[in-house]
Amino acid sequence: MVVETPPAGNLEKPATTVENGSATEGAKSWFDGLSEGNRKLADNKGWTKPEGGIEKVLSSYAELERMQGESLRVPAADAAPEEWEKFNSKLPETMRPVTSPEKVEYTRPEGLPADLPYDEALATASKTWAAEAGATPKVAQAYHDKFVGYMADQVKAHQTAVAASVEATHEDLVKDWGPKDSEGFKQKHELANRAAKKLDLVDAFKEAGILLPDGALTKSKVARALSAVGEAMFKEDTIDGGNVQSGENPFKRDASGGRNISAISALVKSDPERAKRLAREAGENPDLWVSSHPL
Repeated sequence: MVVETPPAGNLEKPATTVENGSATEGAKSWFDGLSEGNRKLADNKGWTKPEGGIEKVLSSYAELERMQGESLRVPAADAAPEEWEKFNSKLPETMRPVTSPEKVEYTRPEGLPADLPYDEALATASKTWAAEAGATPKVAQAYHDKFVGYMADQVKAHQTAVAASVEATHEDLVKDWGPKDSEGFKQKHELANRAAKKLDLVDAFKEAGILLPDGALTKSKVARALSAVGEAMFKEDTIDGGNVQSGENPFKRDASGGRNISAISALVKSDPERAKRLAREAGENPDLWVSSHPL
């Protein structure tokens, strides 16, 4: 049996040649068998174009591997501390967790009230907490600012409440004692002050917020009670041995035009501020009696 060998260059079917991923007409290209998703990817990347092809795909893959080798990989949650330290060391300085309280520096936010009580001890303690939690400097500062801002709001709210309480107390006492500048109001207020001092309640009232540093009371019921106690305690008392009762004004002249000099002297020695007030009420210059009174 003789098999004829076809002459060279006279092929029955054209040979398929592949160049740069392309094929002759009628032959399948390398991307004909791709799924729809991968085909769209190849189209978007330009791999299906004549200048694309398998060479371009392989170059893109090589570049991807290079980038992966240079990128940071987050360690697993249970990774050894050494791995986390190595990872953190490659981060920008501002993104690295603080490792000790000494590396945490706080800046006070702008716009805080000048009288805001800033707790330095609490701020120092929070630096330790920030280091223990692995916070970044930016996160630690953010928590600091939020807390200080919250404290400022609390202080403002407290000051507003105290001012409202003082105003309400004043209005309530005026209803019972008369106008603030009246003699009745001043006497009852004086009796309340003397009772608080006599009973050693001044410091306790200040700590409780009942008595403010300027002497204002924030509880009208307490003021009434102290005034009643003072009236009972000092009603028959004379001022430091003088012969005038606490409700009288020794600066006022009697029917003959004289004054109770011994009572004035005793009052100036025992309670200079009250002596000044009573002198003004009597139309006298308090400096002549309190500052330079020879007795």
